[in-house]
Amino acid sequence: MNKSRVLVLGIAFVSAIGAALLAKNIVAQPETEKVVQTEFMNTTHVLVAAQPIKLGDMVSSGHFRWQKWPKDALNSNLIDQASHMNAKADYDKAIARSAFVPGEAINPRKFIKKGTGGIMAALLTSGMRAVSTKIKEETAAGGFILPDDHVDVILSRQIQGEGRGSKFVSNTILTNVRVLAIGQMIDPPKGKQTATGRTATLELSPGQAEILMLANQMGDVSLALRSLSKRTQGDGDSVTNLRGGKRDTVRMFKFGQKVRAFGM
Repeated sequence: MNKSRVLVLGIAFVSAIGAALLAKNIVAQPETEKVVQTEFMNTTHVLVAAQPIKLGDMVSSGHFRWQKWPKDALNSNLIDQASHMNAKADYDKAIARSAFVPGEAINPRKFIKKGTGGIMAALLTSGMRAVSTKIKEETAAGGFILPDDHVDVILSRQIQGEGRGSKFVSNTILTNVRVLAIGQMIDPPKGKQTATGRTATLELSPGQAEILMLANQMGDVSLALRSLSKRTQGDGDSVTNLRGGKRDTVRMFKFGQKVRAFGM
Protein backbone atom coordinates (compact mmCIF):
# COMPACT_ATOMS: atom_id res chain seq x y z
CA MET A 1 0.00 0.00 0.00
CA ASN A 2 1.53 3.31 -1.00
CA LYS A 3 1.83 6.31 1.23
CA SER A 4 -0.82 8.40 -0.54
CA ARG A 5 -3.46 5.74 0.00
CA VAL A 6 -2.57 5.47 3.69
CA LEU A 7 -2.82 9.26 4.02
CA VAL A 8 -6.26 9.32 2.38
CA LEU A 9 -7.51 6.55 4.64
CA GLY A 10 -6.18 8.35 7.70
CA ILE A 11 -7.89 11.60 6.76
CA ALA A 12 -11.18 9.74 6.12
CA PHE A 13 -10.93 7.94 9.47
CA VAL A 14 -10.36 11.20 11.38
CA SER A 15 -13.22 12.89 9.53
CA ALA A 16 -15.54 10.00 10.39
CA ILE A 17 -14.67 10.26 14.08
CA GLY A 18 -15.20 14.02 14.00
CA ALA A 19 -18.56 13.65 12.32
CA ALA A 20 -19.65 11.02 14.86
CA LEU A 21 -18.70 13.26 17.80
CA LEU A 22 -20.47 16.23 16.24
CA ALA A 23 -23.62 14.18 15.67
CA LYS A 24 -23.53 12.93 19.29
CA ASN A 25 -23.33 16.47 20.65
CA ILE A 26 -26.21 17.60 18.48
CA VAL A 27 -28.42 14.72 19.65
CA ALA A 28 -27.53 15.18 23.35
CA GLN A 29 -28.13 18.94 23.35
CA PRO A 30 -31.52 19.75 25.00
CA GLU A 31 -34.07 21.61 23.01
CA THR A 32 -34.19 25.28 23.73
CA GLU A 33 -37.37 26.15 25.62
CA LYS A 34 -39.37 28.91 24.12
CA VAL A 35 -40.55 31.33 26.79
CA VAL A 36 -43.60 33.24 25.74
CA GLN A 37 -44.42 36.23 27.88
CA THR A 38 -47.98 37.39 27.64
CA GLU A 39 -48.49 41.01 28.51
CA PHE A 40 -51.99 42.09 29.47
CA MET A 41 -52.31 45.36 27.67
CA ASN A 42 -55.81 46.13 28.98
CA THR A 43 -54.91 46.24 32.69
CA THR A 44 -54.73 48.76 35.49
CA HIS A 45 -53.59 48.67 39.12
CA VAL A 46 -55.86 48.38 42.15
CA LEU A 47 -55.13 48.74 45.86
CA VAL A 48 -54.80 45.42 47.73
CA ALA A 49 -53.73 44.38 51.22
CA ALA A 50 -49.96 43.92 51.51
CA GLN A 51 -50.27 42.12 54.86
CA PRO A 52 -53.04 40.68 57.05
CA ILE A 53 -55.48 43.32 58.33
CA LYS A 54 -57.70 42.47 61.30
CA LEU A 55 -61.07 43.87 62.24
CA GLY A 56 -60.53 47.17 64.09
CA ASP A 57 -56.91 47.63 62.98
CA MET A 58 -55.69 51.18 62.41
CA VAL A 59 -53.85 50.92 59.09
CA SER A 60 -50.99 52.83 57.48
CA SER A 61 -49.64 53.07 53.94
CA GLY A 62 -47.50 49.98 54.59
CA HIS A 63 -50.63 47.86 54.81
CA PHE A 64 -51.34 48.40 51.09
CA ARG A 65 -49.74 47.83 47.70
CA TRP A 66 -50.75 48.23 44.04
CA GLN A 67 -51.49 45.11 41.99
CA LYS A 68 -52.29 44.54 38.31
CA TRP A 69 -55.99 44.12 37.62
CA PRO A 70 -58.03 43.67 34.43
CA LYS A 71 -59.82 46.87 33.51
CA ASP A 72 -62.93 44.90 32.61
CA ALA A 73 -63.16 43.71 36.24
CA LEU A 74 -63.14 47.20 37.78
CA ASN A 75 -66.17 48.22 39.84
CA SER A 76 -67.13 50.72 42.53
CA ASN A 77 -65.84 48.40 45.28
CA LEU A 78 -62.24 48.71 44.03
CA ILE A 79 -59.69 51.52 44.28
CA ASP A 80 -57.79 51.94 41.01
CA GLN A 81 -54.48 53.78 40.84
CA ALA A 82 -55.41 55.90 37.82
CA SER A 83 -58.27 57.57 39.69
CA HIS A 84 -56.85 57.48 43.23
CA MET A 85 -53.12 58.12 43.04
CA ASN A 86 -52.94 59.12 46.73
CA ALA A 87 -55.08 56.28 48.05
CA LYS A 88 -52.36 54.97 50.39
CA ALA A 89 -52.07 58.34 52.08
CA ASP A 90 -55.85 58.85 52.12
CA TYR A 91 -56.35 55.63 54.11
CA ASP A 92 -53.52 56.29 56.57
CA LYS A 93 -54.88 55.84 60.14
CA ALA A 94 -58.20 54.52 58.80
CA ILE A 95 -59.92 51.79 60.82
CA ALA A 96 -60.84 48.45 59.26
CA ARG A 97 -64.46 47.38 59.51
CA SER A 98 -63.55 43.91 58.22
CA ALA A 99 -60.57 41.58 58.06
CA PHE A 100 -58.40 41.31 54.90
CA VAL A 101 -55.90 38.69 53.76
CA PRO A 102 -52.75 39.60 51.76
CA GLY A 103 -53.61 40.21 48.11
CA GLU A 104 -57.30 40.88 48.78
CA ALA A 105 -58.67 43.93 46.97
CA ILE A 106 -59.42 46.87 49.27
CA ASN A 107 -63.09 47.82 49.47
CA PRO A 108 -63.44 51.48 50.58
CA ARG A 109 -66.75 50.69 52.29
CA LYS A 110 -64.90 48.43 54.72
CA PHE A 111 -62.81 51.26 56.17
CA ILE A 112 -63.67 54.31 58.20
CA LYS A 113 -61.31 57.23 57.66
CA LYS A 114 -59.85 59.29 60.48
CA GLY A 115 -62.10 62.07 61.72
CA THR A 116 -65.35 60.41 60.61
CA GLY A 117 -66.25 58.48 63.77
CA GLY A 118 -65.02 55.78 66.13
CA ILE A 119 -64.53 52.08 65.60
CA MET A 120 -67.91 51.14 67.03
CA ALA A 121 -69.65 53.47 64.60
CA ALA A 122 -67.67 51.78 61.83
CA LEU A 123 -68.88 48.33 62.86
CA LEU A 124 -72.56 49.25 62.96
CA THR A 125 -74.89 48.37 60.12
CA SER A 126 -76.63 51.41 58.66
CA GLY A 127 -79.72 52.35 60.69
CA MET A 128 -78.73 50.25 63.71
CA ARG A 129 -77.64 51.28 67.22
CA ALA A 130 -74.98 49.98 69.61
CA VAL A 131 -76.45 49.35 73.07
CA SER A 132 -74.65 47.85 76.06
CA THR A 133 -76.13 45.67 78.77
CA LYS A 134 -74.62 44.28 81.94
CA ILE A 135 -73.67 40.60 81.89
CA LYS A 136 -72.06 38.03 84.14
CA GLU A 137 -70.41 34.77 83.17
CA GLU A 138 -73.46 32.79 84.26
CA THR A 139 -75.79 35.02 82.19
CA ALA A 140 -73.63 35.00 79.04
CA ALA A 141 -73.26 31.31 78.15
CA GLY A 142 -70.32 30.81 80.48
CA GLY A 143 -68.12 33.28 78.59
CA PHE A 144 -68.42 31.42 75.28
CA ILE A 145 -70.20 34.33 73.59
CA LEU A 146 -67.73 36.18 71.35
CA PRO A 147 -67.94 39.33 69.22
CA ASP A 148 -69.92 38.77 66.00
CA ASP A 149 -71.92 35.90 67.52
CA HIS A 150 -75.72 36.08 67.49
CA VAL A 151 -77.81 35.73 70.64
CA ASP A 152 -81.33 35.83 72.05
CA VAL A 153 -82.00 38.22 74.93
CA ILE A 154 -83.99 36.82 77.88
CA LEU A 155 -85.56 38.88 80.67
CA SER A 156 -86.08 37.23 84.09
CA ARG A 157 -88.10 39.15 86.68
CA GLN A 158 -90.23 38.79 89.75
CA ILE A 159 -93.91 39.65 89.51
CA GLN A 160 -96.69 39.84 92.03
CA GLY A 161 -98.82 36.71 91.89
CA GLU A 162 -102.35 36.11 93.04
CA GLY A 163 -102.87 36.84 96.69
CA ARG A 164 -99.79 37.88 98.65
CA GLY A 165 -97.27 35.68 96.89
CA SER A 166 -94.92 36.50 94.05
CA LYS A 167 -93.34 34.46 91.30
CA PHE A 168 -90.50 34.61 88.80
CA VAL A 169 -91.02 34.59 85.04
CA SER A 170 -88.71 34.64 82.05
CA ASN A 171 -89.41 35.89 78.55
CA THR A 172 -87.37 36.03 75.36
CA ILE A 173 -87.63 39.71 74.44
CA LEU A 174 -85.20 39.88 71.47
CA THR A 175 -84.02 37.25 69.02
CA ASN A 176 -81.13 36.86 66.58
CA VAL A 177 -79.19 39.87 67.89
CA ARG A 178 -75.61 40.45 66.75
CA VAL A 179 -72.96 40.90 69.44
CA LEU A 180 -70.63 43.81 68.63
CA ALA A 181 -68.34 43.57 71.64
CA ILE A 182 -67.76 41.83 74.97
CA GLY A 183 -66.35 44.38 77.36
CA GLN A 184 -64.06 46.43 75.10
CA MET A 185 -63.19 43.46 72.89
CA ILE A 186 -64.50 43.93 69.35
CA ASP A 187 -62.51 41.13 67.66
CA PRO A 188 -62.69 37.44 68.67
CA PRO A 189 -59.49 36.69 70.65
CA LYS A 190 -56.99 34.75 68.56
CA GLY A 191 -56.49 31.21 69.85
CA LYS A 192 -59.11 31.63 72.60
CA GLN A 193 -62.63 30.29 72.79
CA THR A 194 -63.99 32.49 75.56
CA ALA A 195 -64.30 36.20 76.28
CA THR A 196 -64.94 37.86 79.63
CA GLY A 197 -66.36 41.27 80.37
CA ARG A 198 -68.94 43.06 82.45
CA THR A 199 -70.92 44.33 79.48
CA ALA A 200 -72.09 43.09 76.10
CA THR A 201 -72.65 45.60 73.31
CA LEU A 202 -75.44 44.54 70.95
CA GLU A 203 -76.49 45.78 67.52
CA LEU A 204 -80.15 46.78 67.78
CA SER A 205 -82.78 48.75 65.92
CA PRO A 206 -84.03 51.90 67.72
CA GLY A 207 -87.15 50.04 68.89
CA GLN A 208 -85.14 47.10 70.17
CA ALA A 209 -82.83 49.49 72.02
CA GLU A 210 -85.82 50.91 73.94
CA ILE A 211 -87.00 47.41 74.81
CA LEU A 212 -83.58 46.42 76.16
CA MET A 213 -83.27 49.59 78.26
CA LEU A 214 -86.68 48.93 79.80
CA ALA A 215 -85.81 45.29 80.42
CA ASN A 216 -82.66 46.27 82.31
CA GLN A 217 -84.84 48.27 84.72
CA MET A 218 -87.36 45.47 85.18
CA GLY A 219 -85.13 42.50 85.99
CA ASP A 220 -82.07 40.46 85.01
CA VAL A 221 -81.04 40.19 81.36
CA SER A 222 -79.35 37.02 80.08
CA LEU A 223 -77.93 36.15 76.67
CA ALA A 224 -78.57 32.81 74.96
CA LEU A 225 -76.04 31.88 72.26
CA ARG A 226 -77.51 30.91 68.88
CA SER A 227 -76.18 28.29 66.50
CA LEU A 228 -74.07 29.44 63.56
CA SER A 229 -76.37 27.50 61.25
CA LYS A 230 -79.46 29.41 62.40
CA ARG A 231 -78.87 33.11 61.97
CA THR A 232 -82.03 34.00 60.09
CA GLN A 233 -85.01 35.56 61.76
CA GLY A 234 -88.01 33.28 62.08
CA ASP A 235 -86.39 29.96 62.89
CA GLY A 236 -87.48 28.20 66.07
CA ASP A 237 -89.65 29.95 68.67
CA SER A 238 -89.17 33.53 67.47
CA VAL A 239 -90.60 36.47 69.37
CA THR A 240 -91.77 39.79 67.96
CA ASN A 241 -91.68 42.77 70.31
CA LEU A 242 -94.04 45.73 70.01
CA ARG A 243 -94.41 48.78 72.17
CA GLY A 244 -97.90 49.10 73.54
CA GLY A 245 -100.07 52.18 73.87
CA LYS A 246 -99.16 52.79 77.50
CA ARG A 247 -95.87 54.37 78.47
CA ASP A 248 -93.07 51.99 79.43
CA THR A 249 -95.06 48.96 78.34
CA VAL A 250 -93.82 46.02 76.29
CA ARG A 251 -96.31 43.65 74.67
CA MET A 252 -95.05 40.25 73.62
CA PHE A 253 -96.45 38.12 70.80
CA LYS A 254 -95.71 34.53 69.72
CA PHE A 255 -96.98 33.40 66.34
CA GLY A 256 -99.43 36.31 66.25
CA GLN A 257 -100.95 35.56 69.68
CA LYS A 258 -100.43 37.88 72.66
CA VAL A 259 -98.65 36.09 75.49
CA ARG A 260 -98.19 38.76 78.14
CA ALA A 261 -98.21 42.53 78.56
CA PHE A 262 -96.11 44.08 81.30
CA GLY A 263 -94.86 47.50 82.30
CA MET A 264 -93.03 49.46 84.93
